[in-house]
Amino acid sequence: MDNNSDVMYRMLVQSVIDYAITMLKPDGTVASWNGGGLHVLGYRPDEIIGQHAALFYNEEDRRRGQPQRELDIAATTGRYENEGWRCRKDGSSFWAHVVIYPIRDETAQLIGFAAVCRDCTRQQEQQRKEREQEMRFRLLVEGVTDYAIYMLDQDGNVVNWNAGAQRAKGYVAEEIVGQHFSRFYSAQDRLNHIPSQNLQTAYRTGRFEDEGWRYRKDGSAFWAHVVIDTIRDDQGKLLGYAKITRDCTEQQRVRGEQREQEQRFRLLVEGVTDYAIYMLDTDGVVVNWNAGAQRAKGYKAEEVVGQHFSLFYSAQERLNRTPEANLGIALKTGRFEDEGWRYRKDGSAFWAHVVIDAIHDDDGKLIGFAKITRDRTEGREQEQQILRARDLAEAQSTQKTALSKFLDNIIANIPSCVIVEDAITREILLVNDRTQQLFGLSKALIVNKRPHECMSPELSDYFNNLADVALRSEGMHEREQLLMTASGERILHTRATAINGQDARRNYLMLLVEDVTDQRAADARIHHMAHHDNLTSLPNRMLFRQRLSEALRTANQTQRQTAALCLDLDNFKNVNDALGHQIGDELLRSVAKRLRNTLRDQDTLARIGGDEFAIVLPSVANSEEASIVAQRLIEAIRPPVNVEGHNLSVGLSVGIALSTTITNTPEQLLRCADMALYEAKRNGRNRYEHFTLEMDDVARSRRLIENDLRDAISGGHLRLYYQPITNGDHRTIIGYEALMRWHHPIRGLIMPNDFIPIAEETGLIHMLGAFALYEACREAASWEGEQSVSVNLSPLQFKNSSLVPVVEGALKESGLDPARLEVEITESVLLDDSLGNIRTLQNLKALGVQIALDDFGTGYSSLSYLRSFPFDKIKIDKSFINDMGDSREALAIIRAITGMSRSLDIQITAEGVESDEQFTKLRDEGCTLFQGFLFGRPQPSELRLKTLG
Repeated sequence: MDNNSDVMYRMLVQSVIDYAITMLKPDGTVASWNGGGLHVLGYRPDEIIGQHAALFYNEEDRRRGQPQRELDIAATTGRYENEGWRCRKDGSSFWAHVVIYPIRDETAQLIGFAAVCRDCTRQQEQQRKEREQEMRFRLLVEGVTDYAIYMLDQDGNVVNWNAGAQRAKGYVAEEIVGQHFSRFYSAQDRLNHIPSQNLQTAYRTGRFEDEGWRYRKDGSAFWAHVVIDTIRDDQGKLLGYAKITRDCTEQQRVRGEQREQEQRFRLLVEGVTDYAIYMLDTDGVVVNWNAGAQRAKGYKAEEVVGQHFSLFYSAQERLNRTPEANLGIALKTGRFEDEGWRYRKDGSAFWAHVVIDAIHDDDGKLIGFAKITRDRTEGREQEQQILRARDLAEAQSTQKTALSKFLDNIIANIPSCVIVEDAITREILLVNDRTQQLFGLSKALIVNKRPHECMSPELSDYFNNLADVALRSEGMHEREQLLMTASGERILHTRATAINGQDARRNYLMLLVEDVTDQRAADARIHHMAHHDNLTSLPNRMLFRQRLSEALRTANQTQRQTAALCLDLDNFKNVNDALGHQIGDELLRSVAKRLRNTLRDQDTLARIGGDEFAIVLPSVANSEEASIVAQRLIEAIRPPVNVEGHNLSVGLSVGIALSTTITNTPEQLLRCADMALYEAKRNGRNRYEHFTLEMDDVARSRRLIENDLRDAISGGHLRLYYQPITNGDHRTIIGYEALMRWHHPIRGLIMPNDFIPIAEETGLIHMLGAFALYEACREAASWEGEQSVSVNLSPLQFKNSSLVPVVEGALKESGLDPARLEVEITESVLLDDSLGNIRTLQNLKALGVQIALDDFGTGYSSLSYLRSFPFDKIKIDKSFINDMGDSREALAIIRAITGMSRSLDIQITAEGVESDEQFTKLRDEGCTLFQGFLFGRPQPSELRLKTLG
């Protein structure tokens, strides 16, 4: 039985081929060898038995005594197990898993070792790749700062948070992990269940992708590109969602500007028909195609875009890789220019003047090539005709007279100016008709004269210098210069070449002169459009930033300062709204001219949008120098501007920032100048302010109030107080105006004038407005009787398309009769986008809501408002009520408003009534409704005054 067992074990060991199972003697010599040893290590038994096991280790391991160390560990501990490199018979290495057991007899005497070795190279490589892949992904996700990358669980709660998410949204991981991702959406989006709908889309389709507004911890909005991918296990069970968000606010703005800029370039380039202008990618593939390219080469855009530009070359040039060589020159030197044969779609050849410019992005990376091709077949043929005619004239002396006439005829009809001189005497021997037109001289006054005898000194010097160059060296020599001609100042492009006569002692000079003024003007217009504002021709934002960067670099080298000024026109919007954009544009042009004339040549004035301008003052000594310039600018704008019979007055607010160690980049300097501009406008406009660190402190303080306001909205610290509105009997309260109050836990009661402007600046006004509407409707619905409730709407709420749905939702949720809700607007709603806002008012009116026009008489009050929309009420501002006892003008305005209202059948509410005398006088003047401290102060709903007397 034992014998049979030994045989079976031996057969089992021998049959295993994936494992090398070996018996070693105590000194490490191989005693037995199985089939797996041959498979794994490559040795047959007769080759390895009797050899030492160190044979399987590399030279370095043997030198360090590794084989014996492993046997010693096995003998001491009872087992040795490890992984490492081992060597086969053929010298190749493999990753081995090795186990060594000591073998002892009944007396515990060591009689040898059992060693098992397995080739794990493939598994080890796979594990290494998986570890590297996992490490790369982890480092990638955690290191990305431009993308918010995080996981959501099945319910949409945040599971983890990377550095990009913290940078983009302002939350640190411990603030947001475990929170629902809907907090990044607006309140309205949450009301509309947009976050859950997006998750459902990802769940249903596997992915949701969109762009839209999202919100940071501080409440600021940013334009985001969002991707939500579902994550499932191998069985398809939902594990959660992967969410990637990128802040694309700047890209969206830049894309808008780029689209506008690219549209102008595209229209310009596509409209050119005499030049083939198109782009190549970095490999030479055609990217776009203009009308001139189609005209010159015969291909339509859809036939050639995506093809390599080498198809315009001959087969031999393609074999010689000439197209690639030309691109190489453009890449190395920035430009390739040449003339040669090119081929059209129909196979015909034309002589082309070709320019290839390498195009790099702002980081210097090659993004492609701009290629301009002009068909010069006709011009080249004319030049060749001249040369052939010359050769023919010299070769055929017997036909000299006839050929001379023929040559004269050819030269006379060449569209370029042709001048031939004697190389020695510089006597002009021949000119054509075009030369006579350009210089305003007849042929008789030019031929047989030297240039200085028949031309201005400027022209004769130009031609003589070019002739000297042509005589010194062979080939065609070119020069271009602005010169005064009979046609005025023109840009002349001249080619000069020396021609050998039949007699070696006679040489000639041929000058071919082209008027390229119009062509160069077109090139200049293209360059100007890329860097200047279309309306005023001032530098645009792109060129302004370049000039500011240059000024800062120079200032660092010269130990002087650079000043940046941000300018904003005061009251310009009123001109635009009242007289239209055409008058506004003319006003901007006039203003730009006045500003430019006030500055030095080295200063840069740019228009950066709307009625906003910016100025770079390089190399200023101190802030006083910048102040003087700012005051000059304000004074220059002060006089009225006459535009089409309108005398228009606008003011100028200026913010100034000087470069320091803190503000030493264009972005920082502009941000500081913009803060100073805001301060100038806040302090009364038509003035300048310098940036101070206190402004930064004020901005931070405003942000603190803003953050407290956000907490107040979410924490329920805001309440509505209600002030009664009565009719003329002085007894009946017919409604209440809802007025918001903020109960701050530290500062106490805060009035609307202290926080509504901040809410409007930050966009929180939409959430405050929605709260006021929902709360006022909810509380009014609980009142006995039919008293109305009046809610004020900010003009900014009209910029939100959800205003009408919010009002409708408040009415629906509360069950309040729409006729009991009154919304109050100010005249500014009708000044800004009046047609769109009128449509919004009409939609509110369609709900059954009452509409009141508040503060009438204090702004640009106009009968056109009352004609454009049927208001239910007009509210006279309390300033007129206060002054009517002492001011005839105030009383006259009240009488005008009440009289107009009676004729239009509109109720009049007098605000701020504080005495019986005022009440009696206003009732006598025709006011029908009254509000003020005389009838009651604002109180919470439960404490409001329910009746008078």
